[in-house]
Amino acid sequence: MDDRQLLRYSRHILLDEVGIEGQQRVLGAHVLVIGAGGLGSPAALYLAASGVGRITLVDDDEVDLTNLQRQVMHTTARVGQPKVESGREALRQINPEVEVVALRERAGPERLAELAVSADVILDCSDNFATRHAVNRACVAAKVPLVAGAVIRFDGQVSVFDVRDPASPCYACLFPPDSRFEDVACSTMGVFAPLVGVIGAVQAAEALKLLVGIRPSLAGRLQMLDGRAMEWTEVKVARNPACPVCGGRA
Repeated sequence: MDDRQLLRYSRHILLDEVGIEGQQRVLGAHVLVIGAGGLGSPAALYLAASGVGRITLVDDDEVDLTNLQRQVMHTTARVGQPKVESGREALRQINPEVEVVALRERAGPERLAELAVSADVILDCSDNFATRHAVNRACVAAKVPLVAGAVIRFDGQVSVFDVRDPASPCYACLFPPDSRFEDVACSTMGVFAPLVGVIGAVQAAEALKLLVGIRPSLAGRLQMLDGRAMEWTEVKVARNPACPVCGGRA
């Protein structure tokens, strides 16, 4: 790190758990963010501010006026732009040293598997179960830790699925792929704006902890936030040996 970087990241470097070595790991890391909306916005902003060397944003949508109530990476002036392009501009304004790769696409299973192999951590900031399961399968195959979040109405949840740890479950252990889950969209159900900021910030925090090596992570624990009462509930999640996605790993 040069003097300018030592100054920029000094508040992290002062932490015993991070230090210069930990910050260097962050600077050399690649984080893949699936979804540049409500969760992806705060998560990516904090990752860029913290100095993650390369951030890849994947999203096929455009900025809409209704997004601006909660998707803080975008602005009124960028309505109509691809979200990944808007996001890249926002991240560059915060930290021009970060390499931001903007992929305007809806990545399917094969593409996700291709993208996963070069990532150190993957953040699932998507809004549907099909994508979440596809991201999880890619993470299991590439042995890359996954930080997953979700928010609807006043309810949020977040966890880490780290298949590098033999005891850690994957997303499919918690939500089996053959189960019937109804996708609910905030366009019909609504979403409390600050809640996506809370969950997205937790995702960024867990990603940075994984990159630096700060433990424990949220692996094996699902945290749920009731935004009405502002109460957290934690549930232990065990690995399923018969899981169709990760059950065969050693």
